Amino acid sequence: MPWLRAAAALAMVALAGCAQLPVVQLDQAQALAENQRPQVSACSNDACPAPSTLIEDARALAETAGATPRHRVTLLERGDDALLARLHLIRAARHSIELQSFIFVEDDVGWLMLNELLNAARRGVKVRLLLDQLFSFDDVQLLAAMAGAHENFQTRLYNPTFGKATTKPLEFAAGIVCCFRRFNQRMHNKLLRVDGVAAITGGRNVQGRYFDWEPDFNYRDRDLLILGPTADAMGESFEAFWDHPLSVPIARLHDVAQVLLDTGGRPARRPRPQLDRVERVVAVSAMADDSALLQRRLMAPSFEVAGVSFVADGPDKHAESGADSPAGLDTHLRDLVRDARHSVVLQTPYLVISKPARRVFRELRRRQPAPEVLVSTNSLAATDAWPVYAISHKYKRTYLRQLGMDIREYKPYPERLPLSPWLAADPLSSPGDGGFAPVVSEWQGSRPEMIGSDGAGSASRFARDRPVPLEATGRRTGLHAKSMVIDQRIAVVGSHNFDPRSDDLNTEIAVIVEDPEFAAALEAVIRTDAAPDNAWVVARRPAIPVLSGLNYQIGKLFEKLPLFDLWPFRYHTSYQRSPDCPEAEPDDNIARSPCWEAVGAFPDVDVRFKSLYTRLMTAFGSGLEPIL
Repeated sequence: MPWLRAAAALAMVALAGCAQLPVVQLDQAQALAENQRPQVSACSNDACPAPSTLIEDARALAETAGATPRHRVTLLERGDDALLARLHLIRAARHSIELQSFIFVEDDVGWLMLNELLNAARRGVKVRLLLDQLFSFDDVQLLAAMAGAHENFQTRLYNPTFGKATTKPLEFAAGIVCCFRRFNQRMHNKLLRVDGVAAITGGRNVQGRYFDWEPDFNYRDRDLLILGPTADAMGESFEAFWDHPLSVPIARLHDVAQVLLDTGGRPARRPRPQLDRVERVVAVSAMADDSALLQRRLMAPSFEVAGVSFVADGPDKHAESGADSPAGLDTHLRDLVRDARHSVVLQTPYLVISKPARRVFRELRRRQPAPEVLVSTNSLAATDAWPVYAISHKYKRTYLRQLGMDIREYKPYPERLPLSPWLAADPLSSPGDGGFAPVVSEWQGSRPEMIGSDGAGSASRFARDRPVPLEATGRRTGLHAKSMVIDQRIAVVGSHNFDPRSDDLNTEIAVIVEDPEFAAALEAVIRTDAAPDNAWVVARRPAIPVLSGLNYQIGKLFEKLPLFDLWPFRYHTSYQRSPDCPEAEPDDNIARSPCWEAVGAFPDVDVRFKSLYTRLMTAFGSGLEPIL
C-alpha cells in the first residue's frame, strides 16, 4: 500500500538521521581538526621532489599550449606500470597533487598510496584527495586522524549518504527508498594530477585488484599517463567538483565529527597497517625510484601526439536539463560513434547499451556497407557483477541481430595477458619491454589451485561482489577497461562504461586522442583481449529444426517483457575455437564450421541449472537496468 511504503521510508530516514549533529558542532569539529594540523614542511626547496625526467618533459610540453599543443601519452595496460607511474608522480611533485577516485580502500595498495600522499604533504606539496563516499574508507577513526594530519593535506567525500562517511545497511536501504536518484548520483571519475602538467586517468580505482595484487580476482584494466597542456582542463574539472556543495570536508561528516568532538580533535592513531605482503610493497617502492626502469616502462612505449582533449561531466550533471544544457560525455561518445565510417572497436565490462546509443548503432547497421562493430566485454565467468551480466544476456539478440555487434566475452583465465612482474615467480623481476605474452611462471598453461573450493580463491577483505563459482579454480581475471577506437584514428580511454548508469547517474571523464598511430596501438590491444584464446565468441546458435522461426519470435516477445523473461531457447550461444584450427577466425558461418565448438551460454560457470539461474536473474533484474 502506498501509505505503508511512505511510512516505512520515513521511519528509515528518521533512523538514519539520528546521529546527525547541528551545524555549530560540525564547525567545532572542523576547528578542532584544523588546530591539530602540523604546519611545518620537511623541505623548503620546492618540496624536495624526487628527480624525474618525466615531470621535466611534462613541464616542457605544457608550454606548447596554443595553436600547436604537444602531448606525450602512455597506455598503462599492466597493473604494476600503473602503480609505478602513480608513485613516481607523487614523489616528483613540487607544488600540487589532486587525486579523484570512485573507490579508495585500506588494502596494501591503499595504504601505500595514502602513505605517499601524506609524505608529499609533509614535505610541502598541497595535496587534495576527493573520493566518492559510498565505497571509500570505512574506518571513521582513520578519517578523523586524516582530518588533522597536516595543513597541506585535505580530504573531501562526494555525495555522502545522510552526511556521513560510512553507510550501514539500514542507511543504504533508506537512501534507496527515500532519495533514490540522489543516492545513486555517484562520482565515478578517476584522476591523478601532479603540478598541473602530468596526469593519469582511466578505469583504475585505488584498490589492489586494479593493480594485479589480489590472490583470487584481479581486473584487466587500462589507464593513460598524459603529459602536456590537457592537464589544465583536468584541473578545471577537479576544481568544479572540489568546490561543489556535494563535496564535504571529512571533518564535517557527522560520524567523523563525533569522533573529533569525543577526543578533543586528537583521535587515537591507528597502529601500523597490517600489510598482506610487505616484500611486495618494499619492491614496488624501490622500483618507483629506478630511473632506468621508469624510462623503459613508461617513457619508451609512449606516443607523442597533438590532438588530445579531455571531456568530463560536471558535478551538476543531474541538475542540468533542457536545450541550453551543455552536452554530457555520453553525447560526445555517441557523436563519435555516429561519425564512424569503417569500424568501432569497443571495450566495456558491462554490455548494457542505453536506448540513445542503440539508436546510433542501428543507424550504423543500416549503412551500406555497415561499419564493423567489435565489442570486447565480460563473460558471466569473468565478471564480478553478475546482475549486470544478466541484463546484458537478455538483450544479446538485439545486440547481435539489430545492432550488428561482433561480441567477444572475456574468459576468466585468458591465455595472454600483459606481462607483469607480480605474475612471475620472482615478485622483484621486471620483464622486458611490455606487450602481451602467455601468462608466465606458475600460471603458464595451467589453472593453479588456490585456497577455497568455489573457484574464486581466498576472498579479498574489500570485495564488494563475489564472482559466480567456476568449474576450475585459480587466479581469475575480469575485464574492467573502458575504451573505444573509431576508424583506427580516434581513441577514447576513460571511466565511462558506455551504459545507462554512466549516461544518467554517474559523473564520468574521458580522454580523446586523435592520432592514427596511437589509435592503432590501442585497437591492437583490445583485439588481443577479444582474440579466441582470450575470449569466447558470442553468435547465433544452430537453428532449432522445424520450429526455429517460432522460437525466434517467442524469444523476441519475451525480450520485450519487463519481467518473466524465462524462455530457455535463446537466440545465441558461446563458441570456442577447435585446437585443430589454430588460425581460424569467426565468421557468419560459425555455427556450421568444424573449427568452432558451441560451449553453451555460460561456459566455465559451475552453477546447477545455470541456464535457469541466469534466466531468473534476468527476469527479476531487468527493472534495475538503468542503475546496474
